[in-house]
Amino acid sequence: MAFNTRYGDTLSEGSIGSGAGGTSLDQGPRPLDQLPRLARDTTAENPWPVSIVSQKYHEAVQRWPGSWIEGQIVEINMRRATSGYITLRDNFEDISISVMGFRNFVALASNFHQGDRVVIHGKPDIWIKATRLSFVADDIRRIGAGDLKAQIDELRKKLKGEGLFDQENKVELPEFPKCIGLICAPQARAEGDVITNVNLRWPAVEFKVVHAHVQGAQCPQEIVAAIKKLDADPQVDVIIVARGGGSFEDLIGFSDEGVVRATAACQTPIVSAVGHEDDWTLIDLAADLRASTPTDAAKKVVPDVHEQWQLIANARSQMDMRINARIDNEIRVIEGYASRPSLTHPQTMLEPHQRFLDESRQRMELGLTRLVDDASLTVERLDASLTALSPQSTLDRGYAVVQAANGHVLDDASSVSPGDMLTLTLKHGEVVAEATAATPE
Repeated sequence: MAFNTRYGDTLSEGSIGSGAGGTSLDQGPRPLDQLPRLARDTTAENPWPVSIVSQKYHEAVQRWPGSWIEGQIVEINMRRATSGYITLRDNFEDISISVMGFRNFVALASNFHQGDRVVIHGKPDIWIKATRLSFVADDIRRIGAGDLKAQIDELRKKLKGEGLFDQENKVELPEFPKCIGLICAPQARAEGDVITNVNLRWPAVEFKVVHAHVQGAQCPQEIVAAIKKLDADPQVDVIIVARGGGSFEDLIGFSDEGVVRATAACQTPIVSAVGHEDDWTLIDLAADLRASTPTDAAKKVVPDVHEQWQLIANARSQMDMRINARIDNEIRVIEGYASRPSLTHPQTMLEPHQRFLDESRQRMELGLTRLVDDASLTVERLDASLTALSPQSTLDRGYAVVQAANGHVLDDASSVSPGDMLTLTLKHGEVVAEATAATPE
């Protein structure tokens, strides 16, 4: 039994009387005795308020028995100690159910993770405020790893063994991209997040957006086609695959083998921005860079224009400082040269050379004097020797030189015959005589 404050009475099937005609919507709440008792009694003129319908559903669901249900955890939130939530997916059908629990259930479920196969005990319940059906659980037990998670893990090991996730295959992102290819759902919030944040950081960038399904059966093939289309475009410098957060099953398309292979084969640098930071898909391993969110991708693919301006300003400051330091150093060098005596008194530059010339001249004069003196002594000695050996000296001592008519000096009397004309050279002058006799030894 629940109390409805609007209608001021306890709401139960037996307490509602039969209807008594319609009422205007602006007349306020009608008394309970004026509302139809059964659903079949309602009319367009005398309907049930939403609160009555929600209350009826709640009372009906409360009579349902508790049960054990089996499925795979695709989303789990046990952050609060007082209440927790699980999205449980059928093991074979694409059907999910919301499960909630309170303090005791949270304590039991805190060690479970996304992808676990479990059985949960509880009862269905209607949250009256939103007329929303949920399964209120009181027990949870593990029955093995989830099929989807196991399949994805096997695929991950297979692709890793082929080298699709190797770091050496990653491509560096361009520092200043001119055109960004964006793959996202049409009218998605992720598209606005990426474009807005990129334009705030680097307004010069252009975008080429390819819309595709980001969940469901069409997701893998459309994502593969979008990647190939942007990779073939020579204007695209980097590709972003963006999607907002979602449950494990919502993101399953990004773990498709075709998507992963297309990502690894992409020659253009590719960034995965799928889900939130805690979400993971195989495309994150194959991409050249993983961003935690679409907004984070925008921050990673382009630089911040303000940071770049600051870098330029710092670089210019460094250049100015180094140029000024170089100029100051050169000025000091010039001032050092200008203060040298060779520039303040240029004649001092000639003094060493002048001293060298003076000393050289003195050495040359001394040397020449010695040469002349030595030559004079030699000449005097030679002159004395010549004088001593000169025939004139002999003549001066009273001797004479006798020459025949042919000019030959006679040194043997046997070569003279009487009557020969002889020339006698004396100390002073010559005498011509005729030989009258010759007396050889």
